[in-house]
Amino acid sequence: MRIGIITSGGDAPGLNAVIRAAVLTAHEKYGYEVLGIRQGFDGLLNRLDPMILTPESVEGLHLRGGTILGAANRGSPFARTQVLPSGEIEVQDASHEATARLRELGIDALIVAGGDGTLRISEKLHDMGVPIVAVPKTIDNDLSETDVTFGFDTAIQTATEALDKLQTTAESHHRVMVLEVMGRDSGWIALVSGVAGGADVILIPEIPFQLDPILAKISRVNARGRRYSLVVVAEGAFISLGEKQYLADSDPRRERLGGIGNFVGNVIAERLENEVRVTVLGHLQRGGQPTPRDRWLATRFGSMAIQLIARQEWGMMVALQGTNMVAVPIGQANKSNFIDPNGEMVHMARDLGISFGV
Repeated sequence: MRIGIITSGGDAPGLNAVIRAAVLTAHEKYGYEVLGIRQGFDGLLNRLDPMILTPESVEGLHLRGGTILGAANRGSPFARTQVLPSGEIEVQDASHEATARLRELGIDALIVAGGDGTLRISEKLHDMGVPIVAVPKTIDNDLSETDVTFGFDTAIQTATEALDKLQTTAESHHRVMVLEVMGRDSGWIALVSGVAGGADVILIPEIPFQLDPILAKISRVNARGRRYSLVVVAEGAFISLGEKQYLADSDPRRERLGGIGNFVGNVIAERLENEVRVTVLGHLQRGGQPTPRDRWLATRFGSMAIQLIARQEWGMMVALQGTNMVAVPIGQANKSNFIDPNGEMVHMARDLGISFGV
């Protein structure tokens, strides 16, 4: 059997560990051949030469961040964009080109590692008859049906370390430090790193915030004699009755979130006496070596994906539920995993005195 692997969407620490585990399990246990599709679905449609993956070629790969296959946030086979001579953008359904390319490569089964967008593509390809198995990948931890996704632990470690470093300089200069972290629709990174890093204010997309409670919290901290505060803001957080903020230079076809940290920081600086500094953590959260926990989880996911292929359980996604590896239908798994504003974790944070801006 010849197996193809695609890493699609944004990169995440642990993707290389998934590739390594899949290749080793395929070769050592089943004798399968493995091909790596370069640059996600974009590379498949553009007919890039695949990478032959062997146990020798993945030696030590678990240590490395990113993905040796490359990743792309574009190139959906069902919505390929082309610029016409007139300058207009045309969207085409190229799914049959994608399936034809898979047949041309002699691929008998396909492993796709990605987030919600990639899972939607995978479900459609499965409906077209592609033998496909999915692996959940997102640093935002925002996919349903799996308790956690690989890359999340590395991201919160990076964010928490940033808060630890910001606290020392905030304390020295009596400043309010605002840290903007990733989290388009779900605030898991902000919540977990904020609690772990001792934040005073945490702003997440699930709880639209108001400005006065933020200012009141910082004022109370000042009144207690502590002349510094830490504020963590998810990039997708937004003011109540307002909208999410996007970077001014974003491509209108694919707008990029950004600016909410500066907005909050500017308001604090204008209305309180504190000095304010804003740090946007950005893609640092995606980079670097995966933590041992992410390597362990990614390895389990990659190995389990090969086992599903061996059992011909097509259209399924590997998931972690409790301590067990399970398989769930892709269509059931591509739903978002949001923080419950009235859940135990938010209540615990509020019991600590953390403000969510409400």
